[in-house]
Amino acid sequence: MTAIPAAQPTGAQQGRRAANRRSGRPEDAPRWERPALAAVLAVATVLYSWGIGQAALHPFYSAAIRSMAGSWRAFFFGGLDAAGSISIDKLPGAFWPDAVSVWLFGPHTWAAALPQVVEGVLTVWLLHRIVRAWAGPFAALIAALALTLTPVTVALNRATIPDTALTLLLMAAAGALQKAVRTERLLPLITCGIWVGLAFQAKMLQAWLVLPVFAAVYLLVAPGRPLHRAARVLVGGAVALAVSCSWMFIAWATPAADRPYLDGTSDNNPFALVFGYNGLSRFSSDPTAFGAVAGTAASRTTGNTGWDMLINDTVGPQVAWLLPLAVLAAVLGVARRAGRPRTDLPRAGFLLWGGWLAVHALVFSVSNGNHAYYTAVIAPALAALAGGGLALFRSEYEATYEPEREAEHKPEPATEREREREAEHETDPEKTYALRLPTTYPPEPDTTYTPEREAEHEAAGRRHLALPAVIALTAAWALVLDWPTRFVSWLLPVAVMLALCGVVGLCSRGPRTSPRKIHAALAAGIAATLVVPAGWAVSSLDPLYAGAATSPMAGPVGKSYHDHPRHAPRRRGLGRPSARDTALLGYLTAHRHGEKYLLATQAAYTAEPLLRAKSEPILVMGGFTGSTPFPSAQQLGSLVTAHQLRYALLTTQRPTTAATTWVKSHCTRVRPTAYGVRTDGSFTLYDCARRK
Repeated sequence: MTAIPAAQPTGAQQGRRAANRRSGRPEDAPRWERPALAAVLAVATVLYSWGIGQAALHPFYSAAIRSMAGSWRAFFFGGLDAAGSISIDKLPGAFWPDAVSVWLFGPHTWAAALPQVVEGVLTVWLLHRIVRAWAGPFAALIAALALTLTPVTVALNRATIPDTALTLLLMAAAGALQKAVRTERLLPLITCGIWVGLAFQAKMLQAWLVLPVFAAVYLLVAPGRPLHRAARVLVGGAVALAVSCSWMFIAWATPAADRPYLDGTSDNNPFALVFGYNGLSRFSSDPTAFGAVAGTAASRTTGNTGWDMLINDTVGPQVAWLLPLAVLAAVLGVARRAGRPRTDLPRAGFLLWGGWLAVHALVFSVSNGNHAYYTAVIAPALAALAGGGLALFRSEYEATYEPEREAEHKPEPATEREREREAEHETDPEKTYALRLPTTYPPEPDTTYTPEREAEHEAAGRRHLALPAVIALTAAWALVLDWPTRFVSWLLPVAVMLALCGVVGLCSRGPRTSPRKIHAALAAGIAATLVVPAGWAVSSLDPLYAGAATSPMAGPVGKSYHDHPRHAPRRRGLGRPSARDTALLGYLTAHRHGEKYLLATQAAYTAEPLLRAKSEPILVMGGFTGSTPFPSAQQLGSLVTAHQLRYALLTTQRPTTAATTWVKSHCTRVRPTAYGVRTDGSFTLYDCARRK
C-alpha cells in the first residue's frame, strides 16, 4: 500500500524549523511549555523581589555601590568612598550593574538590589533554555522550577553579593559551550571564554573552577579530530585568560597615585588581591600568602568545610535537597549511554553538570571555610541534573508500557483522508493498523524468545522502577534535612502524602491505565520533592529567617539567626542613617572648612553606615579588615598638616595600627555630647586640628 505523502511545510515553517535546529530546540513545542515557563519566571520574580525596599544590603558592598555611583574613578576601580582612596577587597565587576542602577534611580535600597533580582530571574530563564536544548521541555521546566525554589538562591538574590552575577555568567558560559559542542563552530567556544572571563570579574578564581570541566567535555564529546579539538580548547582558554586578567593589568599599569589603594594587599598589587587575599590564603595555613593581609572573622569563616559540608545542618537545607537525585542522574545518565557514539549529546549534558557539581564540591571541601551562600553556584547543576534525571527515568518508565499500549489502543485517524482510507480497508485490519501506527513502534512486535530478549525485558522491568524510586528517595531525603530543626514540620506530612500518591500511582500502572492518572501521579511525585525546600525558600522573605546581610541564608540556621532568636536583625539601607549617624554627619559637615576628606575612619566597619547614608570622601584606614597598611602614619600626618583632613573616628572592634596610634597621640578626643550623643559606645571621634 502506498503511504500518504506528508504535507510540505511553508517557507515560514521551514524558517522556524531551521532556527529551532540551530538553537537546539525541538520543532514542535508542547502547548503547556510557554505558560508553564511564564509561571515559573513569575514565581521567581515574586520570590526575589518581594519587599525589595527592605533588601539585605551587604554593609560593605552597598557602601561601595553608593560611592561607585557618584565617581568614575570609584566606579572603575571599585573605590569604597567617593574619592576612591581605597578599593573594596574584590574585583568590582559584580557591582557595576548595582552602581549603574543607583546612578539611574537614586540612592535607594531597592535600586541597589534590583540588578540582583534581574540576574536571578535571567539565570532561571537561561537554565531553562540550556536544559531544553539538552534534555527537552519537561526536563527544562523541572530544572527551572527547582532552581527557583532553591532556598539559598532565593536568599542570595535578595542581597548585594557577587555570587548572583557569578552564577548568571557561568550559566551563559555553559550555554555557549553546549552550542560549541553541538555545532563544531569556534565562535561559541570563544564566547564561552568571554563569559568565563566576565565571571572572573565578578568572583575571581571561583569562576575558573568550571574550566577543567568545560575543557574535558569539549575534548571528549565535540566532533572533529583530537588535535583540532585540543587547538580549539586552547583558543577558548586563552580568551578566558585574557578577559579574566584585563582589569588586573589595567590596575597594575595605572600609577598608584591615579587609582585607589587595593584593599587586602600589603603591596598595592592587583595580583596579590586576586591570587593572594582571595586565592591562596583561603587554602593554605598562611593567611598572608602572596602579599595578602590577614582576614577577619567576617571575611574568613572557619566552618562549612570537609567532605560533608554540603549536607551539614547549616548548608544542607540551603542547597542539598536534590543532591541524591542529582548524583544518581549523573551516574546513571552516563552509564546508560555507554556504547553510544563519542559525540552523544545527552551523555555530554550529564558529564557537564555532573562535573560542575563534583569540582565545586571538592574545592569547597578542602578550603579553609565557606559561607553557606557560596554553594549557590552549584544550584544550577543540581537543578539541571534533577530535570535531566527525571526526564531520563520518565522515558525509561514509559518505554516499558508503550508497545503494549499501542497494541491495545489504536489511535484515532488524524485526518479526513485517513478516515476515508479506514472505511476502504476495514476488511483488512492489518493495513489500517499499519497506516495509523507511529513508525517508532512495529505493528507486530516480535515475541520470539531469545536469551538476549529475555535479559533486555528484565532490565526494562527493573528500570521502570527508577522513577518512583528516586521520587521516594528525594522525599525521604527532604525529611532528613529538615529533621534537625523541624522548621517546616507542617509540610512534612504533605510531602509524605504526595510521595505516596506519586509512588503508588506510578507503580500500579498497567497497559490500560489512563495517561491522565499517570500524569497526575508524576505531578504529585514531583511536588513531593519540591514542597519542603519551597517552604525553606519562602521563609527567607521574613528578615528573621533570611540570615545576616553579610551571609544570607534561609531558615533558622546559622549564627545570624541564633544571635537574634526573638527578633529580626536591623538592616540599614541606602539613605537611611540612624539617629547617631545623622547627628555625627551633621556635626562633621558643620565643622568642615575645605578639607578634602569628611573624616578618617578605622577600618570599613566604622565608615560603612556613613557611606551608605551619604556619598562623601572618607579616608578608610586599614580597609575592610583594618589591617591593610594604608595610609601610613606619615601619610596621615601629611594630610592633617595640609588641611586635607581634620577628624578621625576610631573603634575598639578593629586592631590597632600605626595610623590609629598616630591619631590617639596627636589628636584630641571629641565628647559625644558635642554632636548630640550620650555615649560613644565602641566609637571615639578625634579632632586633629586640635593637637594634644
